[in-house]
Amino acid sequence: MATDEHMSPLVAVVRKRRPAGDIAAAPPLFVLLALLAACFRSLVAAAADSSPGLIELTLVAGAVEKGAVCLDGSPPAYHFQRGSGSGSQSWIVFLQGGAWCSTTETCSGRKMTEYGSSKLMEPISFDGIFSDQQPQNPDFYNWNKVYVRYCDGASFSGNAEGEAEDGTKLYFRGLRIWEAVVDELMGKGMDNAKQALLTGCSAGGLATLLHCDNFRAKFPQEVSVNCLPDGGFFLDAKDLSGERFIRSLFNGVVQLQNVSEVLPKDCLANKDPTECFFPAELIKSISTPTFIVNSEYDSWQIQNVVAPVGSYPGGTWSNCRDNIQNCSSKQIDVLHGFRSKLIRELKVAEGKRDWGLFIDSCFTHCQTQWNGSWHSSTSPRLGNKTIAETVGDWYLGRSREVKQIDCKYPCNPTCGS
Repeated sequence: MATDEHMSPLVAVVRKRRPAGDIAAAPPLFVLLALLAACFRSLVAAAADSSPGLIELTLVAGAVEKGAVCLDGSPPAYHFQRGSGSGSQSWIVFLQGGAWCSTTETCSGRKMTEYGSSKLMEPISFDGIFSDQQPQNPDFYNWNKVYVRYCDGASFSGNAEGEAEDGTKLYFRGLRIWEAVVDELMGKGMDNAKQALLTGCSAGGLATLLHCDNFRAKFPQEVSVNCLPDGGFFLDAKDLSGERFIRSLFNGVVQLQNVSEVLPKDCLANKDPTECFFPAELIKSISTPTFIVNSEYDSWQIQNVVAPVGSYPGGTWSNCRDNIQNCSSKQIDVLHGFRSKLIRELKVAEGKRDWGLFIDSCFTHCQTQWNGSWHSSTSPRLGNKTIAETVGDWYLGRSREVKQIDCKYPCNPTCGS
């Protein structure tokens, strides 16, 4: 996925060499991971002072024997906080994001980071939709919360093996990780859930779409099960040079890691597997009620899909891609075109009766993980409601109007923060 460029305290430190290969052709993918790591230490220090505490890592029992392992062969892991009171039988399962690896070279580099090995993962703090404080998280504060760590590089979807550059094995086992984690959670009480929400950010948001109906199928029909992809609606769009970098990246992931098993059969019958890996195709097949949170001007996609490094001459787009406020009127027109394509591809979701949308015009990427964008005085608002309020209205049936699509940038003053 795209990485969590807002320096989330939900992601542990990465201090490893930058891999080469196709990721090097698009430096922001792992540069953002590096920036994330650089800020993590101070975030953890602050969390230790101001939060209820760090949530320890839990390794999935028996996963290695099932072949459900990270890129380096270590067991997958998650962080778990028990619910209480009225939320004791309600569950949130969140799939972490963190880019993809699409070649042996880039996966070899990735396996030496926390995005490829549980040996390098650390405790995290919970915020946003994970907060156990009712003022910050009014509808989900006392639910069981699970944050699943991402260590396969293919949105929890691959099932293959390879050989790393140093001659050791590379394990592309995202699909087995998904199954092993869900099985373990069922044994910890999720099998008795009254309601469950599958969610995730960026590459984890894409994974949420990939596994949405499968997650629904794990529960009896009387259980309320829904999905909430955040910042995971990646567009198959041309960049400034006319190339399709994101399609090339996804094609490498699909072929190297053998993700076809999780793709919709009706799509595969008519289209290339790489095309079926894009959300615009995935949502056509999903029957489980789903709420899509995304920005019309998704900052990661502007930096890596619309204007990746090398797609424009000199530094003509450098300032714009880093901060939308620096864009010229002509550059804004290009970004409006990206917005128009996103809205067209979301028409399928708009037409589904039980689905919801919160599509704001903020220059951001992933918004449910931190209080500042989830639910606070400075959060983005549509219809005078925060993301948390809008999602709560949808999930709990408090409102029929749950499909909110913002106007064009810079129309929304609540995006300023």
